[in-house]
Amino acid sequence: MADFDGLFFTEVLVGGLLSGVMYSLVAIGFVLIYKTSGVLNFAQGAMLLFAALTFVSLTERGLSFPLAFAATFAIMIVLGIGIERAVLRPLTNKPPITLFMATLGLSYVIEGAAQLVWGTQVHGLDLGVEDVPFDVAGVFISQFDIFAAVVAIGLVAALSAFFRYTRIGLGFRAVADDQFAALAVGFKLHWIWASVWAAAGLVALVAGLLWGARSGVQFSLSLIVLKALPVLVLGGFDSIIGAIVGGLLIGTSEKLAEVYIGDYFGGGIEGWFAYVVALFFLLVRPTGLFGQKLVERV
Repeated sequence: MADFDGLFFTEVLVGGLLSGVMYSLVAIGFVLIYKTSGVLNFAQGAMLLFAALTFVSLTERGLSFPLAFAATFAIMIVLGIGIERAVLRPLTNKPPITLFMATLGLSYVIEGAAQLVWGTQVHGLDLGVEDVPFDVAGVFISQFDIFAAVVAIGLVAALSAFFRYTRIGLGFRAVADDQFAALAVGFKLHWIWASVWAAAGLVALVAGLLWGARSGVQFSLSLIVLKALPVLVLGGFDSIIGAIVGGLLIGTSEKLAEVYIGDYFGGGIEGWFAYVVALFFLLVRPTGLFGQKLVERV
């Protein structure tokens, strides 16, 4: 520990936290769907890809950023409502594994539709923010990571305000607590589901733009969904706060592990270390840090 570099440790830690914010964005899309309908939406990654590919294809055809964003958002709303009506509604009250397999199949359908409409070529995406570091008290932080964190915080704040202060948001919280009680007091369950799927489409759009700007808009972008799974295990599948905290924990743990113990395993542990952490949590706390505990009465 004599040669421990505090500035370097802080730099790695901050980089991990900012990466974790990007993971949280993807995980929030899962939480929105799971919290209201109990469906683990494995198609969230495909929705992320579809949104990013649609946006970048529209801008390449001459649309301005605001128009392309608005058009893509409208398309994602239609897609989300269509998924709810065509897939979720007919499978109401089916076993969870049936719903999961439906969303898994849906992910391939969405990816195929994206390929059919927009092609298979890789697209570059420039959001006007360079991925270059700048010095903050001796700690180098990526400008793009800070930009992504600010966008993520703004999106979470907007979603929180929407679900707290609007009637649809009240319905969302009622359905999340008790679907039958929500129905009994007059909330339209299918309308709430459709609204939540539309909100998940917005999250997919924002996450798709940020990840697409970092790594290019390509079909491997849909695999980012795999990064969200350890986040959900840590934070809990039904907690937005859990998705945020879980993302931060996963981001920091994998960065620190890669830097400080990666050499002992031959390097490259950043890709799988998050799953080790998730497995540990499954063994000691299956519901995650903020997940709802299920109590069985004998």
